[in-house]
Amino acid sequence: MFTGIVEEVGTIRATRPGTLVIEGSVVSTDLKLGDSISVDGVCLTVVEVNGPRFTVNVQPETLRRTTLGDLGVARRVNLERAVTPTTRLGGHIVQGHVDGTGQLVETRPDGDGLIARFRAPTRLMRYIVEKGFIAVNGISLTVVSVGEDWFTVALVHYTRDHVALLDGGVGTSVNLEVDVLAKYVERLLQARGRPDDGGPETGVTLDHLRAAGFV
Repeated sequence: MFTGIVEEVGTIRATRPGTLVIEGSVVSTDLKLGDSISVDGVCLTVVEVNGPRFTVNVQPETLRRTTLGDLGVARRVNLERAVTPTTRLGGHIVQGHVDGTGQLVETRPDGDGLIARFRAPTRLMRYIVEKGFIAVNGISLTVVSVGEDWFTVALVHYTRDHVALLDGGVGTSVNLEVDVLAKYVERLLQARGRPDDGGPETGVTLDHLRAAGFV
C-alpha cells in the first residue's frame, strides 16, 4: 500500500522484455528483493538492487493496463516505497492497482498554481468527485472539478517541482487509480439481496445511508 506522496523522481536506465531498470538514489537506500514499489502509480516487485539502481518485473497484463510500455531510457518516473506502520498518511490509500489510463488535455495558470485537466474513461468517472482523491501516475491529488469524461486538479509549485507529471505536455497518457473506498461503497450498495438462510436483507442501501446521515 502507498500514500500517493512521491518520494523521488527516478530515471529509467534500461528496458528489457519484462523488466525495467530504474535509478533512484533515495528509494534504493533500503530496498530489498521482493519489496513492492510504486513506479508512476503502478505497484511492481523489486527483483534486483545494484547501488542506486534497481530492477522491477513488468508482466504483460501490467503493460496492457498501464502506460509503462511507453517508457523509454531517460524517462522520469515517480517513485514511492510501500508504507510502514509509522508512515504518515499524507495523501490517501493508494494500492498501485491502476484502474485505467487517461490523458492530459489542458493546463492553465490559476494564480500561483496550475490547473491540469485530464480525460478519463467514462467507466471511471462515477468514482471521481469534486474534492475527492485520485492518483495520477502515483501522485495523490485532490479533484477540483469533474465533467462527463474529464476532471481537473490543482498543482502548486511544490508539487510540480517534485513530481514527474507534465513532462510530456498536452497529450501525454497517465495512469489513473480511483479512490478504493468509492469502489467498496459501490459494491456494498450493489450487494442487496437475501442470504441463503432467509434472513433480513443484506448490504448497504440508500435508506441506510440516509438514516445514518450520509445522504
